[in-house]
Amino acid sequence: MFKQYNMNQVILPMDVEMKLQDNDIAYAVHELVESIPDEAFSAFLRDTGCPAYHPRMMMKVILCAYTQSVFSGRKIEGLLKDSVRMMWLAQGYEPSYRTINRFRVHPAVKDLLRQSFVQFRSRLVQEDIIDAEAIFIDGTKIEANANKFTFVWRKAVENYSDKLIEKSNQMYDELVEKEIIPEIERENPEELSVDELSDIAETLDEKVEDLNRKIEESEDTSERKQIRSERKEPNQARKQFRDFAARKQKYANDMEIFGKRNSYSKTDHDATFMRMKDDYMKNGQLKAGYNIQVATEGQYALAYDIFPNPTDMRTFGPFLDRIEQDYFELPNYIVADGGYGSEENYEDVLENREREPLITYNSYRKEKTKSFQKNAFHSANWSYNEEEDSYTCPNGKQVTFRYRSQKTDRNGYTREFKVYESEDCTGCPLRSPCTKAKEGNNRKIYYNEKWEQQKNTVREKLSDEKTGELYGRRKVDVEPVFGFLKANLRFTRMSVRGSDNVENELGFAFLAVNLRKYTA
Repeated sequence: MFKQYNMNQVILPMDVEMKLQDNDIAYAVHELVESIPDEAFSAFLRDTGCPAYHPRMMMKVILCAYTQSVFSGRKIEGLLKDSVRMMWLAQGYEPSYRTINRFRVHPAVKDLLRQSFVQFRSRLVQEDIIDAEAIFIDGTKIEANANKFTFVWRKAVENYSDKLIEKSNQMYDELVEKEIIPEIERENPEELSVDELSDIAETLDEKVEDLNRKIEESEDTSERKQIRSERKEPNQARKQFRDFAARKQKYANDMEIFGKRNSYSKTDHDATFMRMKDDYMKNGQLKAGYNIQVATEGQYALAYDIFPNPTDMRTFGPFLDRIEQDYFELPNYIVADGGYGSEENYEDVLENREREPLITYNSYRKEKTKSFQKNAFHSANWSYNEEEDSYTCPNGKQVTFRYRSQKTDRNGYTREFKVYESEDCTGCPLRSPCTKAKEGNNRKIYYNEKWEQQKNTVREKLSDEKTGELYGRRKVDVEPVFGFLKANLRFTRMSVRGSDNVENELGFAFLAVNLRKYTA
């Protein structure tokens, strides 16, 4: 005996919500978006034209699709026709993929996503899921939606630009010397500007047109032949100067796109070429991507930002600024790995923000090894005489204080060093393993007092039972978020281009990760 099944019988319509389970993720999506204040949606209001879909509904359907690992606008449109939870969230509406794609890159969506993160964190705090005692910061790289071999390198552009300047100056000097064109007043005697190159090309056009007219007016064959010969050089030169002007303008545009970067992609100008862990080409090829910074607690992404530079150290300060400005007040402890440990970052956390940095530095683990502590040639292991302000090297020589030195990095941060120099390294039997200084030069030590104090502070905090245990949670707190994003959600490549659009898409992706964990 079978249960009744008849395709010819009319079934009464029912509310699709009845098909959803009590713990369905659609309810979590609905509650999160409904918690956003009404004022946040005012940017979508318009007085003319056809009434738009409500932004709450659009937020819900896109966010719900991301929780199901669906990132394509066309596939989201398909889910609205097939998925019960999507039908319920959309309440029968079926926006097209164009509407969906336009909405998720809308500038006002950025604030909606920010509000969603703020509201979600407030819920986690109220439900005691997180204690807001610390945040854990780390970064990952995600491939941009850019073609593989569309790279533009700063060094190549600079080399081509230098050659263009040299060649254009040389040709200009030759044309002036041969009196083909008059000398022009130049803004910069070292190089010709785009406008000056264009003016030279126009002058040569006039010169060629004048010679063409003379050829037409002349009836003497030998004279016409001579004029044609005279026309050859300016005719070739005007083509080259047009090319010079176009290329110089292109190189100027390239340098503007670069900013402080060394590369960009032709198909996504905001993406930078960087090394990825998942190298599907198996040849170490750099790929266009973004450096994603995330702050987590309890394995939930609480704040995020994107950066074009591949190294994490320079993203730390700007990311903390972004958290304070847009998301929440920084907790007492800021935890990160050795990639963020620098004098500038320690100073920023300790002095500017008055927080506790639980951040290792690059040589932290190395300094704890026996091989490092027993290395007699490392200055950290030399005996120090505080009264004379000097060290004693393995050969018994005095390494005394000489002068103070300052070094400024390319980001403008200045470090101050005390420079110590050995009294005499000539003929020392331990010279070879002790120093790489050239013969005749003595061993020098560059001692950064501020950096050493910061390192001592960090070592003390990491040795403390409470803060050491807090730092130990870093790997099991922030790393799983990236695992959920890339492995569970299968979000490994952007589907939009441009930093603003990428930021919006990542907001949906991290919210999807949070909701999947929250409802698990």
